[in-house]
Amino acid sequence: MEPNLSQDGGSGRLLLVAGTHGNERNAPWLLEQWRQRPQLLASAGLELELMIGNPAALAANRRYIDRDLNRSFAPELLRDPERQELEVLRARELLELVGPAGRRPCPVVLDLHSTTSGMGNSLVVYGRRPTDLALAAAIQARLGLPIYLHEADAAQTGFLVERWPCGLVIEVGPVAQGLLQATTCRQTQLAVEAACDSLAAAAAGSLRLPDGVTVHRHLGSLDLPRNAQGQPAAIVHPLRQNRDWAPVHGGAPLFWQADGCSLGFEPTDLGFEPTDRELDHWPVFINEAAYGEKNIALGLTRRERWPCAVAWVDALRQCLRRN
Repeated sequence: MEPNLSQDGGSGRLLLVAGTHGNERNAPWLLEQWRQRPQLLASAGLELELMIGNPAALAANRRYIDRDLNRSFAPELLRDPERQELEVLRARELLELVGPAGRRPCPVVLDLHSTTSGMGNSLVVYGRRPTDLALAAAIQARLGLPIYLHEADAAQTGFLVERWPCGLVIEVGPVAQGLLQATTCRQTQLAVEAACDSLAAAAAGSLRLPDGVTVHRHLGSLDLPRNAQGQPAAIVHPLRQNRDWAPVHGGAPLFWQADGCSLGFEPTDLGFEPTDRELDHWPVFINEAAYGEKNIALGLTRRERWPCAVAWVDALRQCLRRN
């Protein structure tokens, strides 16, 4: 049982999860500081639950022990009694303890991550739930953070935040795996505090969203070019490294070979129409170290501007009343 951190005077319960990946050390360090000195976090009166996602992996300084915890929340995995991997057991335990129907139910979760990619301080939303869009739009209005909308990817499922009525990932980088870095911690805390302010305003009925929100909608993922033996034949081009959120056109250099030659980006690699060649595509999670095992060199998105809906705020407020 992990202790909760309560602040008097507010409504709504917010779950903060750190260490979902055990070699991402910054958010777990922050959680320990907040446990010891709750006044360090401006929580806007919300009652908080602070949880380490994968304590065993954190102790081992490894991303996971048996399987990626952040791909272990798929309903079919959770229901299957034959699945006894450590991370599947932990996923069930988290839901039983602080899930929406758990012993200490939380309607909203923030999953705190860091990345080796140059993502800066950013948000990840899975799908188009009104609650998630409301919270993401509110944080973007406060801090200007980019939003990566991940959807329609059958190869990437089972994310933690999908099992709560409202949930976002806060993603900060670049920072090396296993490294504590002050900038990463500070950016994480700023995003958490903006989320707390937004949730408190929603609970009080005073949250107002801007006219629109900018999202980067997931189109697909690209692997490194590989030879017949499955080994990388080229690597991410130096012009692309740490250029997350910077647009690329068809033909732009994307990969680099040892002889110095470049391989250009072609939208048809993702099954797009040739007419898409001149459209902007926005790479994210470029050269994320942990994605090598998933055969992902980067994700590609399309930047879009969506109008904010009043129904989003209403959905978020109703969600916070589930306590």
